[in-house]
Amino acid sequence: MQQFKLILSFFLLVFFPFRNAHSQNEINQLFQNDDILSLKLSYSNKDIQRKTNDSTYIETDLYYKDENSQWLNFPVALRARGNFRRNKCYFPPIKMKIKKSSSKETLFEGNKKLKLVLPCKLESDLNDNIIKEYLAYKIYEVVSPYHFKTKIVDIQFREIKGKKSKDHNLKGFLIQDDKRVAKYHEGKVFERFIHPLAMDAETSIQNAMFQFMIGNTDFSVAYQHNGKLLYIDKKILPLPYDFDMSGLVNASYSVANETLGIDRVTQRVYRGFKRDESELNKIRNQFIDNKEKILGIISKHENLFDNEKEYKEAYTFIESFYNIIENESTFKSEIVNEARIK
Repeated sequence: MQQFKLILSFFLLVFFPFRNAHSQNEINQLFQNDDILSLKLSYSNKDIQRKTNDSTYIETDLYYKDENSQWLNFPVALRARGNFRRNKCYFPPIKMKIKKSSSKETLFEGNKKLKLVLPCKLESDLNDNIIKEYLAYKIYEVVSPYHFKTKIVDIQFREIKGKKSKDHNLKGFLIQDDKRVAKYHEGKVFERFIHPLAMDAETSIQNAMFQFMIGNTDFSVAYQHNGKLLYIDKKILPLPYDFDMSGLVNASYSVANETLGIDRVTQRVYRGFKRDESELNKIRNQFIDNKEKILGIISKHENLFDNEKEYKEAYTFIESFYNIIENESTFKSEIVNEARIK
């Protein structure tokens, strides 16, 4: 293991020799507060699903309401993103490209790329699912300093259907680009595969325990599935995203990973790798110390839920995580003893 670490250190020094000389210590204006932003978008769902790919986008105008309640707009390029949601959802999640000249002197200035997460299906709890996934991102802001910033949005979406159109009022949220996260921390996005045990222990355990908290097994830090890696201060750090398959969200389309011995996404499985037990207990105590703050994030956003039942289920689900980690016996049996060795 020591020889492996020496080889890894040499590799990092060769490919990532210097930290970014220009600190980006200011949070981008778009993500400076938690106020809900009003947007207008218009495009064809059929076109964005069939005619876009990693290099092909469709163009439209993005309208947003400024602090004076005036509608401003500029051109953007959009494509569908994701795998499961792109193929299964009525509203696929969106990757947005913005020209620097287009966003100058707007709220979006400095954001060349953004993700827009939308409800998946036309069903009664479509907006509540979005709120629950958004809350997962907000919770992770408490868990780790290395996180994606998000912005909740109200969207007036006009769906173009040939010569006709259909209007939808949707909740959604914007996610900042991973390169902006890296720049903020004077680091870089690390785009090579690496074994999880070579990643920073503290951040890795924070991520694994967070994923256990929200009941998410739809991720892989080794293969960067629903997660990125950052290289900051000579450390490799996991950066998670996409939590719609979690037990916290409990979406109608979610599928349990039966290879892990579960048949419902609301069943938790710890997917972190085996680490020193003292390190696990350190992160456990961080979560316990932040219990009030984390539960407060959910209660603070109660008014955004359309259905009170959905809010109560989300709150209770996170409470049940604390029932596990605050008990010595269940913490050991469900987390310590379940840590992966391969």
